[in-house]
Amino acid sequence: MTDFLQHAPLGQTVLYPSQYDAGLLFPIPRAEARSQIGIADSALPFTGWDLWNAYEMSWLNAKGLPQVGILRARVPLDSANIIESKSFKLYLNSFNQTRFDHPQAVIDLLTKDLSDAAAGTVEIDLIGPERFGLEIFGEFDGINLDLQDVEIDQYQTDPTLLELDRHPKSNEAGHVTEQLFSRLLKSNCPVTGQPDWACVQIIYSGKPIDHAGLLKYIVSFRMHSGFHENCVERIFSDIMNRCAPATLSVFARYTRRGGLDINPWRATPGMPAPQWRRSARQ
Repeated sequence: MTDFLQHAPLGQTVLYPSQYDAGLLFPIPRAEARSQIGIADSALPFTGWDLWNAYEMSWLNAKGLPQVGILRARVPLDSANIIESKSFKLYLNSFNQTRFDHPQAVIDLLTKDLSDAAAGTVEIDLIGPERFGLEIFGEFDGINLDLQDVEIDQYQTDPTLLELDRHPKSNEAGHVTEQLFSRLLKSNCPVTGQPDWACVQIIYSGKPIDHAGLLKYIVSFRMHSGFHENCVERIFSDIMNRCAPATLSVFARYTRRGGLDINPWRATPGMPAPQWRRSARQ
């Protein structure tokens, strides 16, 4: 853990905020984690975003009556910072006893504060109870990598597990397009060591990737320490470096912690953005 993260509220005892306070947000620069996997902010090899869902969003209306909603925040990947998750939660808690004349005032303040912290334009959608019934649930489509009968003994990230299929079907020897997923992605918070659980979908076109090696690689994150966004960028980079697909999309839907879930998506430019659907585990 870097000295910088030692000052983050995550893993520390903090006071519950009683009034709105934008100063609770704790930004973490993306550059350091990216430099560790050979990515420069000046030449990002992917497009994408980080989608945050906050299910414990509340505030008071002008008469003091509590209001509730689901906050959906889309953070651009080219923003300078990610936002540390506990600080995000504390910041949202600071709205609980704060009065607003209109929901739009809440949206405007969230947009300003989160964009300032991320150093990039954060898109906000505040979903009221009248739209709760429109929320979409669904699992990833494609080939379930977890159904393979493989022996696993590597639980620290190992990109050498990734390789092209040495025995592809004759009609797959040149170029394929595949949609794959696994529910076995687990990593650990780099500050507290608590587990983070996710389902990851990988869509690619190119020479066939060995499915057994890909599953072993995903499981190799099991004891890895890294923030959600960093893990997805590492997966994208390792697959590109080892298997060189023509196109690649990596989308991870993490289970919530503290009323928040984080869903990073990284893809080669031109790949269509995934439709947002909550999984059963979220």
